[in-house]
Amino acid sequence: MSAAAAIALLAGCSAAPAADDTAPLETVSIASNLGQVDVQLQPERVAVLDNTAMETLLAWDITPVAIPTQLVSPDRFAAWVDDEAIADVGTHREPDFEALAEADPDLIIGGYRFGEYQDDLAAIAPTIDIAGDEEHEGGWVESLRAQTTTLGQIFDREDEAAAIVAELDAAVDAATTAAEGRSVFLGIVNGGKLDNGAERLSRMSEPIGMTDVFSGDAGDIHQDSGLAPETIAQADPEWVIVLDRDAAAGADDAQPARQVIEANPALAGTRFVQDGHVIYLEDDFYRTEGAQAYTRAFDQIAQSMTD
Repeated sequence: MSAAAAIALLAGCSAAPAADDTAPLETVSIASNLGQVDVQLQPERVAVLDNTAMETLLAWDITPVAIPTQLVSPDRFAAWVDDEAIADVGTHREPDFEALAEADPDLIIGGYRFGEYQDDLAAIAPTIDIAGDEEHEGGWVESLRAQTTTLGQIFDREDEAAAIVAELDAAVDAATTAAEGRSVFLGIVNGGKLDNGAERLSRMSEPIGMTDVFSGDAGDIHQDSGLAPETIAQADPEWVIVLDRDAAAGADDAQPARQVIEANPALAGTRFVQDGHVIYLEDDFYRTEGAQAYTRAFDQIAQSMTD
């Protein structure tokens, strides 16, 4: 059902008179991925569809009225996933606009996976796109700084937002000191196969000055880039950073990324296997990707390459 149809259905079912509240809402002007926009200050009913913003709201004890439950890390966000009062709005493949409209949000934090539905979402409630964005000036990590600062403006948590950004900055600095100039293969395990994940993970290597051995040859993580293990071995990177998409998707019968790499004979003689220079990102990284997730990832890199 479209967003417009969902709203029409709700309007037809409601007999309650509208509240007589003419007091103007207090707003704040923010910079979004779609331009400058005025947003209600401290909205009480927030639907959050953008995974990159979720962990910040969770840290601030802001409980949303609606989320795309299947896209949320079930362990990290157990308090939300187990809360029956929070509506499930489906996924970006099959969004449930009716459920979203019934949740009656004051503000929808859209964008990222739901970016193509901006008009549909805006027909339900004011919608902003402040998601992580590679096209942002300064790149993905800089966009996460901006997102966090913006959330601080909206929810009157500017000091808390500044602290999150400071932790991210410190992690970037530490990772840069440890990793700058080193060569890396940015891998993704998908369907039990190690492939090129540079399309997503270059967001992580570029800010800290690592050299991607396949720079410019990023593959599509949802398909097969055709990168053979022998090609990876021949490139002989010093380090490998791996995102386990199978783990993030909750594929119970999938082979863990560590096994995929360690059991591959073509990789056995590489220096990254021999020296244990493989960094496995958190299992739910693919479902988070926000400021906190990148902070932890940069901390992993700094610690691994300093030990």
